[in-house]
Amino acid sequence: MVDLARRLGLAALFAVLALLTVGTPAHADPATVTKDDVTMELRKDGVLHVVEKITLSGAPMRRTLLTRTRYDDGNDRVYRVSNLKGASFDGEAITFTGSGTVEYDVTGAVTPLTGGEELRWFAVAGPAEQVTVTVSGPGRAENLSCFAGEPASAIGCTGASIDETGAAATFEQQGLRDGEVLTIVVGYPKGATGAAPILERRFELANAFTLNAVTGGALALLLLLLGGGVGLLYWTRGRDARVVGAQSGVVVAHQNGQFTPPDGVRPGQIGTLIDEQADVIDVTATIVDLAVRGYLRIDEQPRQAYDAPDWLLVRLPSAPVASLLPYERALYDAVFDGRDTVLLSQLQGSFTAGLGKVRDELYQDVVTQGWFARRPDSVRTRWTTVGVVATVLGVVATVALAWFTTYALVGLALIIAGAALAVGGQYMPAKTAKGAAVLAHTLGFREHLASGEIGSIPPAQRIELFSRYLPYAVVFDGVDRWARVVASIDGGGRPADNLYWYQGPAEWDLSKFADSMRTFTMTTSGAISAARLFRSF
Repeated sequence: MVDLARRLGLAALFAVLALLTVGTPAHADPATVTKDDVTMELRKDGVLHVVEKITLSGAPMRRTLLTRTRYDDGNDRVYRVSNLKGASFDGEAITFTGSGTVEYDVTGAVTPLTGGEELRWFAVAGPAEQVTVTVSGPGRAENLSCFAGEPASAIGCTGASIDETGAAATFEQQGLRDGEVLTIVVGYPKGATGAAPILERRFELANAFTLNAVTGGALALLLLLLGGGVGLLYWTRGRDARVVGAQSGVVVAHQNGQFTPPDGVRPGQIGTLIDEQADVIDVTATIVDLAVRGYLRIDEQPRQAYDAPDWLLVRLPSAPVASLLPYERALYDAVFDGRDTVLLSQLQGSFTAGLGKVRDELYQDVVTQGWFARRPDSVRTRWTTVGVVATVLGVVATVALAWFTTYALVGLALIIAGAALAVGGQYMPAKTAKGAAVLAHTLGFREHLASGEIGSIPPAQRIELFSRYLPYAVVFDGVDRWARVVASIDGGGRPADNLYWYQGPAEWDLSKFADSMRTFTMTTSGAISAARLFRSF
């Protein structure tokens, strides 16, 4: 019985030991170089040929080569490894699969000095127990040194010596740990190889925008160009200011009860003349002007308390359509499009498509009138395109110059110049002398409209005359004032229920005209703005 218990106890002990043996993984020792004999030959072309006989203990080992170091504030020094045999190299590290011999070439390890040349290479990286390095070159070794430890370490290696002839230098190091490097330095006579370091610019944002003669000159040139641009703007647009200043003054647009706008300017032309832009309000004013001049009639539709207001535009069959200016005819055709009547709320489809032609005809009209030498929109587009292209090129140039050189300020100057052109291009259209004179008279007419003076106009002529004023008041943002002027007058001593060009619903009279006209212009401008073809205020 005791013998049986003893046997069972031994069996349990063996089982526990077996479980412990199986359950505890074995840890392989890290790979270590037990012995490393390195022979280096510096050739006449400056290439360092390395032959390394390595004895490994443990698993295959990966050794990272130090192929890039800081050279100065703007550059890195690069050591190029090539022609490697006996191991694998991925561009950063050599992988040793076992003991053996490895060969490779290093370019860029020679530095020219004032009185000679210096060979510097990071011969062996740890861990390594025993290292010996022998170096020969194209001339007599004049001096040598070596360092062991971190790559920037100044601690000397175990030993360094030169043979009696100076043809070979020998370095020794023991106990090189993981992360440590043996760096060897050998001095040779001047011109021994004629080689030079390989430098690659290191990207640093501060260095990329260095201010020097080139970049400073480019910035100065930019300021000169911008100053010239300001001068050009003054020369082109300053002429407008000089003529307007010389011919300014209040202009009345009627004589002997007849409406005579200054220089025959029509409402739709005014906005393009003043700011070189075809605006939504120019088209709205033209619709009102066509009604006032007898080409169409505006009928306000009856509505309930919560209905949206609407108007019926009615084509007048006896209107002399052939006498319309091209932009007016384009608008007239876009509104009716073969119809005799159309609700303002239904101005979509063909109307929106036709507005593109209206805009083009407006710009062409100011050239035909002789107010501009070229279409304002074409001038703006040309300058804006040049500015955008210059800005894009400036961005590309800045990135490239910042990455490869220290001249990024030159590209930045191009960006600024391009942006200035793109913005300044909006102000480049210039009026002719005739256009500037017409502008002066038009602004004088605006002063007269702003005063709202009726003057000594016979009552029988007031409705027609001041109706003719109203489209201009729409352009000059004075529709409320002039609508009230129109609403306050009568045609023969008694209040009028309607106008010859504007009809209201039942129980509507001129006392409501100001509100109706304000709502009509806002609604019409909204319908035109939906096309996104004209500038809105």
